[in-house]
Order: sequence, then C-alpha cells, then structure tokens
Amino acid sequence: MHVLSVNVGRAQPNPWKGLEATGIDKQPVAGPVAVTAPGPKGTGAVGLAGDRVYDVRNHGGTYQAVYAFAREDLDRWAEVFARDLPNGSFGENLTTAGYDVNAALIGERWRIGGPAGPVLEVSCPRIPCVTFAGWLGQEGWMKRFTQDARPGPYLRVVEPGELAAGDVLEVVNRPAHHAVTVSLAFRALTTEPELLPRLLDADALPPEDLAAVRKRLGRDDG
Repeated sequence: MHVLSVNVGRAQPNPWKGLEATGIDKQPVAGPVAVTAPGPKGTGAVGLAGDRVYDVRNHGGTYQAVYAFAREDLDRWAEVFARDLPNGSFGENLTTAGYDVNAALIGERWRIGGPAGPVLEVSCPRIPCVTFAGWLGQEGWMKRFTQDARPGPYLRVVEPGELAAGDVLEVVNRPAHHAVTVSLAFRALTTEPELLPRLLDADALPPEDLAAVRKRLGRDDG
C-alpha cells in the first residue's frame, strides 16, 4: 500500500459554480510536500502546502484537509470513458495504490512515509458537485459517480509531516466500535437514507455531518 503521487491544485476558472476559480486541477509534484492541519473551514486552507480551495463554504478545513482516490478506481473509469485519466484527475491530493480506500472505516488512521510521516484520519466521503461534473465533462457524471458509491475519503491531519510519491501507507488504527466504511457513509448520505442510523456510531465524522444526520433522523438532542 503506497502513495503513487502527491497532487497540488492549480487555479482554474470555474464557470460551473459561479466562483472566481477552482482548485480541482490537481497536478503531481516532485519532492516532499508539507502536510499540516488547516484549521476550520471558511478560509480556503487545506492540508497540503501550496494547495487551496475556492468554494470555502463547502470545501477545505479540518475535516477535508486531504482527499485520497485510488489509482485502481481511476483505471476503471478510464476504461469506461475510453480516455486517459492521469493521477490527480479527480481532484485528489493523494493517488494511492494497493489499498481499497473506500473500504476504510470512518476514523481509521493512516501513517504515510514511515515513523516521521504524517498521520491522517479518514473523516468523510467526498460528495460530488457541479464543479466536479463540469471538470470531467462526462454526461450524467454526478449520477454515475453517486451510483458507483466509491467516492474516496477526505482525511484530517492528526500529526503533521511531509508526503512524497512512493511513500508507504500504513493503517495504524482501525475503529472497533463500528463498521461504517467510506462507501457505506456515502450511500447513507446520498442514495440509501435507511443507512443513516448507522452513521451515529461513526463519531469521527465531521460534527456538522453528524448534526445533519441527527436532524434528518429527528434526534436533534443528540
């Protein structure tokens, strides 16, 4: 299990959401990249040095500091689309190999790059938006991506450090009190609301997500 590439965004126009720019155009970078906790959502800050988001209301911050997507899933979509999808094509910061990131548990922790590397915690699934659909330019993309239910995880930074292509990805902690995977959380939040009660056990989800789940279930008192 390892990181194939570390990808940092380049600002591009965003005609799909009416914003000045988007950081979805992620490109592989050479050499180590510093990873730190970006603080609360609303500033545009994310975990990787040199990267940022522009839709500050919906992206970035503590629980969306780093986004990971598996090369195996990129390859699968490349075959469906009959087009090349280089690392970073889905706006991911980390293109991984050798591990099913969608089977990772919410709250699972990864150490990347050995003892001195950062520790990242799986926090929530990526939910597709119109910017993603416009960027890919594939008809019906949001529906297809949602039905596939393999969105890749956002991660928060537990311990800072540096990342580089080729770093080993080690799962150092996996919650024992629930079985909520990235894929299951995504399905619960999108197409299968009957799964929502299970998310209440996944206490590493972003607080605003848990609050929204409680509200939908009529459990505002927590």
